[in-house]
Amino acid sequence: MSVLHPRAAMAGVHLQGLVDAVDAFLEEDADQYGHRRSVELMQRTIARLQARQSQMLAAFVESKEWADDGAFDAAMWLATVCRVPKGKAREQIATARRLNQAPRFAEAWLAGEVNGDHFGVVRRLLKPPTEDHFVRDEEELLRHAKTLRFEDFTRIVDYWRQHADPDGTEERELERQNRREVSLAASYEGMYLGRITLDPISGSIVFREHNRITEEFFQADWAEAKERLGHDPLVDDLRRTPAQRRADALVEMATRSATCPADGRRPAPLFSVFVGYETLHGRICELAEGIVLAPGSLLPWFDQAYVERAVFTPSGRVEVSAAARFFSGATRRAIELRDRRCTYEFCDVPLERCQCDHVVPFSEGGPTTQENGRLLCPFHNRRRNPRPPPAA
Repeated sequence: MSVLHPRAAMAGVHLQGLVDAVDAFLEEDADQYGHRRSVELMQRTIARLQARQSQMLAAFVESKEWADDGAFDAAMWLATVCRVPKGKAREQIATARRLNQAPRFAEAWLAGEVNGDHFGVVRRLLKPPTEDHFVRDEEELLRHAKTLRFEDFTRIVDYWRQHADPDGTEERELERQNRREVSLAASYEGMYLGRITLDPISGSIVFREHNRITEEFFQADWAEAKERLGHDPLVDDLRRTPAQRRADALVEMATRSATCPADGRRPAPLFSVFVGYETLHGRICELAEGIVLAPGSLLPWFDQAYVERAVFTPSGRVEVSAAARFFSGATRRAIELRDRRCTYEFCDVPLERCQCDHVVPFSEGGPTTQENGRLLCPFHNRRRNPRPPPAA
């Protein structure tokens, strides 16, 4: 019979106390916690527990106690005993091993100021040749992690990696392009099953056109349901589900390709090159959707793509050039480049589906300028500018 070390016994008591507290919490009615403060506190607490779990795994790896059960390594023990997917187990162990190499991020994770997804991004920076640069810049990257949305934080990291490892960035971009693949095959029932993986530029071309046709189908379904019912329909009243409209849009893309007129034009990506007050020292290169690219990936597309230049002045105004081949609506494009998404705090609808709205309404004398403009999605634009009720 094995005897627990006194410290291990005390830790077990504390952990059992946590388990008992969780059991008591789970016995309560979940509905009473359905408000903003509780949801935020729960997310923060889960992050803190995940950080502590990672610390425990680091100690477990170091103790080699997993070898007592004949496991090949700690990840295999975790996958077997805790029934965690092997890939997930390896990910957790790899994160645990890196905690000491990112002490500020580990401390912020334990405090609930960042979460495991942030540390997962950081972990991939802790290897040559970016590791030394990370030690120097960890505090700055942590500041971005604490203040920005996760997607914006990863974009900052992509640019940081370009400066820290320019050669590796080009290699990763080539590797990302080489991973493109599409498979489509008929099943025994005659249904076509498939999978698609595209690099950022090719994916942007397909994604934008597919979204445009899907939205076209949504508007058609909405109009049909409104005419059929005699009033504004609910989503469940539409004749197609969102997934069905996406499928039909893919078929429509193929149909339009087969019937393309002689003067048709291939879709072209839009590259945005930024020059900003804070970023004059470095390069900025991304698709209009905000996907960060290595500069070398643009070269094969320069004879097909649209290229625009945007200069962010110290006053906050954005000066947008004409596109290399054709560009109109510079004021709207300046607002799109500045806002990038719906400006409502709890919304992330991308600029392609947003509308330009006057901050000071036009009816009240508000000018149509970028200083008085902002992006709002249709929902929040309608919410901000409700239509007057019909006359009695």
